[in-house]
Amino acid sequence: MIKPILMATLAAATLAGCGSAQLAVAPQVQTVVPAPQPYAAIVERHRLAHGFNGVVLVGQGTQVLALVSTGVADAEAGLPVTAQTRFETGSMSKWVAAIVVMRLVDRGLLSLDAPITRYLPDYRPDTGARLTLRHLMSHSSGVPNDIAAARKADPSVATQVMTQAEAVRRYASGDLAFAPGTQWDYSHSNWLIVQAIAEQVGGKPYPQLVRDELTGPLGLEGSGIFSGDSAQVPGMARGYSALKPGPQARINPIPAYMAMAGGFYSTAPDLLRLLQGVLAGPLLSPEARRTLMTTQMPDQHYALGGRIRTETIAGQPREIAWEDGSNGGFRAIARRVLADGHSVVVLNNSSDDHLLLGQMADELLAESYAGP
Repeated sequence: MIKPILMATLAAATLAGCGSAQLAVAPQVQTVVPAPQPYAAIVERHRLAHGFNGVVLVGQGTQVLALVSTGVADAEAGLPVTAQTRFETGSMSKWVAAIVVMRLVDRGLLSLDAPITRYLPDYRPDTGARLTLRHLMSHSSGVPNDIAAARKADPSVATQVMTQAEAVRRYASGDLAFAPGTQWDYSHSNWLIVQAIAEQVGGKPYPQLVRDELTGPLGLEGSGIFSGDSAQVPGMARGYSALKPGPQARINPIPAYMAMAGGFYSTAPDLLRLLQGVLAGPLLSPEARRTLMTTQMPDQHYALGGRIRTETIAGQPREIAWEDGSNGGFRAIARRVLADGHSVVVLNNSSDDHLLLGQMADELLAESYAGP
């Protein structure tokens, strides 16, 4: 088995220039002198304490302050984690989906507050007339999480192949558990409906929508949508439930009809570019950006597809875009302080405890305020 490797590298070259088709919105990353030593020390401490395996990136705006990778991307093949290793992002995919939807809203193709039957006339009319995209994307719809229940009852559901319309009929058309907008319930089934709507009005499959509306304009060359087992994606890490005493694979396939719920993969440098492009760049109109980041369910800090939290970082309360995700052996964290662009990305493929990863992210983000 390969021994863990710790290395710190400057990622400015990774995030450098964009093609002409991307110039309108892709953030131009500045070259900076790396100061990775304190960040590497934090990562090494967490590696020794609980076996962290993955990559972290710390940045401010377009500047990469440090990029630290440690461990194995593929234990069986003996491949180390690098800056370019791709990871599943789990439910961070929902925030990506919300961004794609807001691009369609910007173009006047969608309204967040229209009944969904405007876009899916075959959806059951009694509930469809009460449901909106805003309800679905904030998990306040009342649509029960039937897809999660089905996968738990029959693991073969994870490998089913069906149309989006059939998936909505089977797993996202149940009786509402509560009146839309009155409660919060985290339901993957919401995103089956949102995906059906986006594909209907966008006129193309969701993976192509992501390319055209997000990864292409932002120059995210290491990011995209997968279906099934993500191992088919070149350069992808493998997910593990444990690496010691021997690697134990942990795979949770994502069928194509669940792509919005959990099918986005990315690299650490791409996620910094994503945070910059969406939260400070021209990818979205100012109104669409405000809508994306406006909390809909205050008790859960939930906006559309992700959270906005105020946390004490480096001794000061700071409003933060707060994105987490997990699937199989993968764990993903992305944070960005909205006022000044201080950011941290943590990607893990060995089922690390999310609380411990969050603590490491907090330490790294605090360290970014310690420098000049």
